[in-house]
Amino acid sequence: MPSKDPELDAADLRLLALLQDDASLSNQALAEAAHLSAATCHRRVQRLLALGLIDKRVALLNPQRLADITGWGLSVLVEISLDVQTTEALDAFEARAVAEDAVQQCWRVSPGPDFVLVVQVADMPAYQELARRLFSEDSLVRNVRAFFAVKRAKFGTAVPLPAPGPKSGLQA
Repeated sequence: MPSKDPELDAADLRLLALLQDDASLSNQALAEAAHLSAATCHRRVQRLLALGLIDKRVALLNPQRLADITGWGLSVLVEISLDVQTTEALDAFEARAVAEDAVQQCWRVSPGPDFVLVVQVADMPAYQELARRLFSEDSLVRNVRAFFAVKRAKFGTAVPLPAPGPKSGLQA
């Protein structure tokens, strides 16, 4: 049974960093890169999964390359403010937003707007249809500001990891 605050050591951090960079590595390749035996590597990765530190392993698509090939792709950042900020109203909008396939990310934020969404749709008509369903038909939505991406200068998914040592509280 994992403790409430599990200990992470340098090997755990190396595994997390390697998996963030390339989750397709075989256990053997991951073990070699992390300087661990294959059995130890497998056991540690299973522990990291059980601790909830790894949500899932996925392939990240390049939306610009997909757009080049298919003609499909419009990225939109959207700020949404509701008329009321009750728990019920916020939870209801959040549930509707996360149910939409086009919504890649949904952030409840403060101060400022109540939500920031990252949306990926085929084109402007597809965005207009999403906006009608998600924003216009919701009487609690007060304000919507959409920002249409013209260039993606940086995109990353890696969570910065602390260095092991006494200052970080991690085992070296």
